[in-house]
Amino acid sequence: MPTKIQIVRGDITEMAVDAIVNAANTDLVLDGGVAGAIRRKGGERIVEGCNEIGPIRLGEAAVTTGGNLKAFYVIHAASMPLGGQTTAESLRLATHNSLLRAEEKTIKSLAFPAVGTGVAGFPLEECARIMLSKVLEHLKSRSSLEQIYFVLFDDAALKAFEETYQQLTGRPLSRAS
Repeated sequence: MPTKIQIVRGDITEMAVDAIVNAANTDLVLDGGVAGAIRRKGGERIVEGCNEIGPIRLGEAAVTTGGNLKAFYVIHAASMPLGGQTTAESLRLATHNSLLRAEEKTIKSLAFPAVGTGVAGFPLEECARIMLSKVLEHLKSRSSLEQIYFVLFDDAALKAFEETYQQLTGRPLSRAS
């Protein structure tokens, strides 16, 4: 069965999936944006896990418990240094390494945000192209992943990811039910 990619508008912290991806910094400090929401809803167990693991290299990804979230795990994709910016290369690496961590845990369902487009200031359209390209490339090989969501906060991000998916694949997106 081929992996299904779904692009939805919503709150990633509410996703009932095996793992969600956090748009992280290299120090694994859960401050603003997606990381702040994960800290608030997921609780201290996630913060403690980050403190035990961090810091990590730029472009790396690390796994903690999902704490109080519906997701079992949080994969922290370090696309920027603390207080810094996301680059195309760090986003490529962080997306790639998030997928590798998912495979290591034999994760079947995974949800990504638009990594780096908030406080890290990365352009939305370029983020969509890099992340979707990396996911599509990863899925050409054998994978434990059966369902990958891109969970986007607003209509502009949703539109950018939907249009990019169609450009990359030449196919319309199957709608989430």
